[in-house]
Amino acid sequence: MASPSSLAVTVSEDIALRRVLIANRGEIAVRVIRACRELGIETVAITSTVDRDGLAARMADRAVCIGPPPAGDSYLSIPAVLTAALGTGCDAVHPGYGFLSENPEFAAACVAEGLVFVGPRPDAVAEAGDKARARELARSAGIPVLSGSPVLDSTEAAVAAAAELGYPVLVKAAAGGGGRGMSVVENEAELRARWSSAAAEAQSAFGDGRTYIERFIRNARHIEVQVLGDKHGSVIHLGERDCTLQRRHQKVIEESPAPNLPEEVRQAIRRSGVAFAQALGLDSAGTVEFIYDADTDEFAFLEFNARIQVEHPVTEMVTGVDLVAEQLRSAAGIPLRFTQDDIHLTGHAVEVRITTEDPARGFLPHPGTVTRWEPPTGEGIRVDSHCESGYVVTPYYDSLLAKIVAHGPDRDTAADRMVTALEDLGVSGVPTTAGFARVSLDHPDFRAGTVTTDWIASRGLPHYLEKIS
Repeated sequence: MASPSSLAVTVSEDIALRRVLIANRGEIAVRVIRACRELGIETVAITSTVDRDGLAARMADRAVCIGPPPAGDSYLSIPAVLTAALGTGCDAVHPGYGFLSENPEFAAACVAEGLVFVGPRPDAVAEAGDKARARELARSAGIPVLSGSPVLDSTEAAVAAAAELGYPVLVKAAAGGGGRGMSVVENEAELRARWSSAAAEAQSAFGDGRTYIERFIRNARHIEVQVLGDKHGSVIHLGERDCTLQRRHQKVIEESPAPNLPEEVRQAIRRSGVAFAQALGLDSAGTVEFIYDADTDEFAFLEFNARIQVEHPVTEMVTGVDLVAEQLRSAAGIPLRFTQDDIHLTGHAVEVRITTEDPARGFLPHPGTVTRWEPPTGEGIRVDSHCESGYVVTPYYDSLLAKIVAHGPDRDTAADRMVTALEDLGVSGVPTTAGFARVSLDHPDFRAGTVTTDWIASRGLPHYLEKIS
């Protein structure tokens, strides 16, 4: 049996990528730089004008400022990113998550310019990124798919589809992700009122206003499978993650393996994740997301993310596999070094996202200056961050400061270590979600593994507000 340490990538490994441009910012840029260092690969960081002095820019072998703070003029500008990559002699581009990471035009443009795109093939990015097309691919692979409509082009079409499905329904952006362009509606009046705004939000966020609806499950859990493929036809999974604790469809706490899940369901979800990746022809890292009905023990396909996930560290902690390094290996054409039988989950890991949001004000984002930053340490604790004392949180990008991950031999130990880590975290100058996460981790519902996707709104936030009042 391969141990986690034996699966780690070694520095001496020969990977035919000499210099990688990181088309992102913040903690994921720092994370990719660290992986590249381990593999002996040079890095070029792109920055906007407000990120020029950031940790990623200082860590990279070279940094290039590509534009002003608005993402559309910098991190989302395909010409600016490509110019930086070609002008610095890069032979590959790592997109991280968010921004251009799932933009098929960007992936195709990289390939057209002779750059290796560190992610799935452009056609796979396009197919998986269209949520409606991905649902059809899942059906063709024999995977359960939540009842829903095709892409809809009018309010009346949406009303007709919802009447057939039955309320409540979930309005979703066809090109969406990260909770953007999603809305739960309880009746026809709400649907008529929200349809246009959902389409407008989708257009603003993704440049694609197409929307569709699907059946909404009330007592739902969010389970996702980490999959990994290479350019030689091999696909494996690295277990599942539970990402149920969410607010406004944004993940707050993630863990692996998923707790309180019937073993036959766990294995079926894992097999379905691999089946979808095989049907897609996945040749990189990706995540297959499922909804699990806690009332019926049934699960259904939600979507596929053709990129590294924010929550990938929990999988790394329980498997010992460096997923970013594996992305780079696969992009370089190197076959997977292990089979499914080599992957074993050891212990339990929990991740908390530390953002500059104020839970007491409905998780309102709060730009400002971090006057003190003292990350926690201790057994089983990992901190992925670009934050430091004096770091300025701007209104231009997401408010993520860090991801704290705790690993232990079992779930309770991992949760206890996380609570201690959150108590030890030293951060001043801006409000954060650390206190809310600490209270949630100690709640009996979380410890029992019985939370659902609406738990924060219905029980978690009221409980927190009561605690701090």
